[in-house]
This record gives sequence, structure tokens and C-alpha cells, in this order.
Amino acid sequence: MWVWISMMNPHRLAWGFAYNFPFGQVIAIATLVGVVLSKEKIRFPWSAPVVFLLLLVVWMNITTIFAINFDLTVVQWQRVMKIQLMTFLAFALVYRRDQIKWLVWLLVISVGFFGVKGGVFTFLGGGENRVYGPAESFIADNNAMSLALVMIIPLMRYLQIHTANKWARYGLFVAMALSAVSVLGSHSRGAFLALGAMIFFLWLKSSKKFAVGIVLLALTPIALGLMPQKWTSRMESIENYEQDLSVQGRFNAWWMTFNLAKDRPIVGGGFEIYEPNVYQRYAPDPTDIHSAHSLYFQMLGEHGFVGLLLFLLLWISTWRVGNNIIRMSARNKDYIWAGDLSRAIQVSLVGYAVGGTFVNMGYFDLPYYEIVLLIATYMLLKKELMGPTVTARSSKEPSLNPSLAVRRLDNGVSERLGG
Repeated sequence: MWVWISMMNPHRLAWGFAYNFPFGQVIAIATLVGVVLSKEKIRFPWSAPVVFLLLLVVWMNITTIFAINFDLTVVQWQRVMKIQLMTFLAFALVYRRDQIKWLVWLLVISVGFFGVKGGVFTFLGGGENRVYGPAESFIADNNAMSLALVMIIPLMRYLQIHTANKWARYGLFVAMALSAVSVLGSHSRGAFLALGAMIFFLWLKSSKKFAVGIVLLALTPIALGLMPQKWTSRMESIENYEQDLSVQGRFNAWWMTFNLAKDRPIVGGGFEIYEPNVYQRYAPDPTDIHSAHSLYFQMLGEHGFVGLLLFLLLWISTWRVGNNIIRMSARNKDYIWAGDLSRAIQVSLVGYAVGGTFVNMGYFDLPYYEIVLLIATYMLLKKELMGPTVTARSSKEPSLNPSLAVRRLDNGVSERLGG
């Protein structure tokens, strides 16, 4: 329920008291109470990404203490810490195959709703107007909304492959196509580059490169043909960034964060550094005030070189976990789903890495839930394929088929989604 509220923000589509009602806070408290009162043993999956994330969260708290604009940091600090608290709860609570499956579905539905909605909007309007996300959310801005869609398309593809119902597969295909059109309809140049990188990597990771390539070659000109001339002109302006005031504003913000980090290399400036007093001191143009417009410069400026290093180590270690899952799942056909999920998440993270260069999404929920999915999948495979029970049984019963032993231990958890 928390994932749905925090990712989709359905209350922002309502009116009256529901618009500002703290549904997320109520659900978070209820979840915490349920965990405390539960008699089920909580198993925390310690691994490199979890450790790096914990260190990063601790470091964010330290940099907040030394923040330049300490009085302004409370709201953002609360928002980020609430997200991270629920992320760590998810690490502890998501560990079964069915939980992994439903978390993927929940993420796809929550973000994909806006992809389908935005795609239809772009079709009907001829791409003249921009696609935005729910108001007062992480994905309210057109750049943020489009990056979220770039990240969710690979998860849609994963579900399409591993869903038995043909109508669900058709629906997911339509959702992917409309989400891609919605990315174009956002008029975000950064998301356009991220979409291209994601699509290329999706093709690269696909086991059916020829078929996927044919579909992409057929759909790409159709999607681009829907967009108006002003969209084409905006995308072409990437080549002439020296004359683009928007791009120059981003460069100004990047230089501000870099100069700040040089002055305060350990702790950075803390949350809420995009204020006149900071720009006056560190920016080449102190009057051109913007947010970081880059998750990398965001982490550098707000948490210093230490924070940026921890952030990069988090995603490098996460990528390695995905590689380990792919290698482990290749040994047993019953775990093809795990390898496919890891590939989908890696493709999603490529989009995040490229698109995040141009938008400050360092605290966005979605990539952290993808870490949860990878860690849960890795721990499940490690338990079932490499667990001590399997090893002991194999040594006592040398004639026993190893895959049969694994299936006996499965207890229905690893039932395939299909495909």
C-alpha cells in the first residue's frame, strides 16, 4: 500500500480533503506497528548494496547537521528519511517469489498509469503539449515524469515475457508503446537521450534480438512522426547547447555544486542549497538560480565527495548483484525469471544513469525499490540453489537429481509467472 501511495500519488488526482490528506503517513505508521507486533521473525538481507545504502543514509544525516541552510532542510530531510525507512522495511519484508512478483506489478501499475494516460494525451493532442506527472510529487515535473517512464518500460517488458494471460501480454505491449510516446510527449531532451540508451540496452539484453529489433525499427518512425515541428526543433537544439539558455542554466547549477563541493569537500552543503545565498557565493551567475538538474551534481553539492562516492558505490554494487543473479539463474531453467528480472532492472538503471544526468532524482523511490527486488531475488536464489540444506542432501544422496532437490525445497515459492 505504501509503494502504491508513494509511487502513484493517487490522492493528487482527487479533490477536497483527500488531496492533502496524509495517506502515506497513516500507511507508514500502520506498517511499522504491524512489523513491531508481528510474531514472524524478521530476516534482514545484509549485502553490499544494503550496507552502502545504510552508510549513505547515515551520511545524509551528518551532512544535514552541517547544512548551510539548516533551517530550510527539515521538510526535505523528513521526505528523504521517510522514503529510506520504508525502503529498509521492504528489504526485510520482501523475500518470497510471490512478493517479488507483486512488487513488480505494483511499480508497473503505479507509474505505468501515467505512461498510458500521457501517451493517449500525446496522441490526441498531436504532441503539442507536454506530459506532466501528479502535482506535488517526485514526478510532477515533465523531466522527472519522463525519466520514471523510461525506467518502468523494462519492467513492463519483463512482465510481458512472464505473464501467461495473452490479453495481459497485449495490454503490457500497448502500455510500453504508450509510455514511450509519453516520454516523447514530455518534450524532455534528457529523457529522449535516456529513452534511446534504454532501448538500445533493452535490445542488447534481449534473447530475441532480431524480433525485438524489427519491432523497434517499425515503431520508432511512427512515434517520431507523431511529434510536431517544435518538438523536433527542441530535440535538435541538443547540438547547439551553447546558445540554449536552459542548458546554460544547468551548467551554472553544476558549477555551483562543484565549487561548493570544493569549498566543503567532506560534507557538502546539505539539503536545500539552491538558494540565493549559496548561488551568490558559488555560482558563476548568481542570479540564475536552478536546482541541480543532475542527480550526480545533486549528491555532490548536497553531500560532498563522500556522499557522491557512497552513491556511486551503491549502484555499482547493485549492478554486480544483478550480474550474480544472471549467472546463478543460468544454471537452472526454473529460475529463468530471476535472470530476466535482473536484466530488466539493469536496463532500467541504464535509463536512470543517463537520464539522471539531466534531472535531480537522487532520492526518487523507484530505483531504491529496484534494489529491493534485486536483493530479494538474490537471497532467494542463494537460499534455494546454494543453501546448506541442498548441500547436505546432495552429499547424503549422491544419486538424487539436484534440480529435484531444489524443487522439493521450493514450497511453491518459485512458481513461474509464465512465458
